[in-house]
Amino acid sequence: MAEESDSGQDRTLDPSAKRLADARKEGNVPRSRDLGNLFIIGASVGVMALAGGSVASASRALVASGLRFDAQSATDPAAMLARLGTCVSAAMTGTAPIFLVLAVAAVAAPLAIGGVVFVPGAAAPKVERLSPAEGFGRLFSLQSLVGLVKTSLLAILLAIVGGSYVATHLDRFASLAGEGLARAVAESFHLALAASALMAVALAVIAAIDVPYQIISFRNRLRMTVTEMRDEAREMQGDPQIKARVRRAQRDMARRRMMAAVPKADVVVTNPEHFSVAIKYLEDRHRAPVVVAKGMDDVAMRIREVARGAGVPQLEAPPLARALYKHVEIGEEVPAALYTAVAQVLAYIFQLKSYAQGIGPRPVEPHDIAVPEGMDPLQPMASA
Repeated sequence: MAEESDSGQDRTLDPSAKRLADARKEGNVPRSRDLGNLFIIGASVGVMALAGGSVASASRALVASGLRFDAQSATDPAAMLARLGTCVSAAMTGTAPIFLVLAVAAVAAPLAIGGVVFVPGAAAPKVERLSPAEGFGRLFSLQSLVGLVKTSLLAILLAIVGGSYVATHLDRFASLAGEGLARAVAESFHLALAASALMAVALAVIAAIDVPYQIISFRNRLRMTVTEMRDEAREMQGDPQIKARVRRAQRDMARRRMMAAVPKADVVVTNPEHFSVAIKYLEDRHRAPVVVAKGMDDVAMRIREVARGAGVPQLEAPPLARALYKHVEIGEEVPAALYTAVAQVLAYIFQLKSYAQGIGPRPVEPHDIAVPEGMDPLQPMASA
């Protein structure tokens, strides 16, 4: 049965990648205790199978040494304490491989399905954990009930496996009392290894069921409502209204910068009704003339007003104005295909400036400045 959110919506959507990542940052990842138990028992069986001979020899030597002492050692506390230290040291040395492998398995087991998670704040105390109401809620929750049932089934299964093994090998356990030390230790080792292997098989069956259950349960706990998914998408992509305001503000700033560049232009090429393009050419800085402003309709009219107020000359050349507006962005140089047309405009403007300074005759305003075929966006329509 799906959980319901506070708003009453069912959590019917799979968790998003962001929700899974946020859960991981908080240390919330799927874990399987049964898989951890399998790792530990399986590791112990493996190390006993590989290093069992040396462990058995060390155990046999330890038992023989512990049972062999003289009367003076038995009556001298200092000597007995020294013997105890020697036995403990020998026991630790003999069993060190097993405990080392078990320690590695215990550390690696939780990482099998959840991976490495480092959460610095996980150890910090949380007030809600101290609340009796929260504690009782967790104690009697469905998850706790499922955990109790799983633990009970695991205990019953292991009891059945262990009881069956002891019952079928009872004669071998009983015969150990009549065996010599070396044979008794070796036989005990084989019995323990076989019992551990059976336990590992039983745990493998449980883990094969528990691992998929933990993964599915984890994802179900993180399932999302339609509202949560929509809110998350809005958070990641940004509120459309805010984004629209940002884009509008960016356009306004770009337009103000563009208008500030118009008074510095050399000429504004216009199509009287729709287009205006301002051009600047600095021979020592530019390889070709640069478009510093452009616009159509209302923006085109504003460019002409600013140019008129700043004394920037304007020239009507409709095909060139349309071609520049279509093919050249603000800040870009004029393409080579339009060099000839733009050169005619700039030559006229420079001659006009010379005439204004009293140098040279008044130039003739160029008309019908042509642009290469395909550059004027209205050429196909005109030809058609």
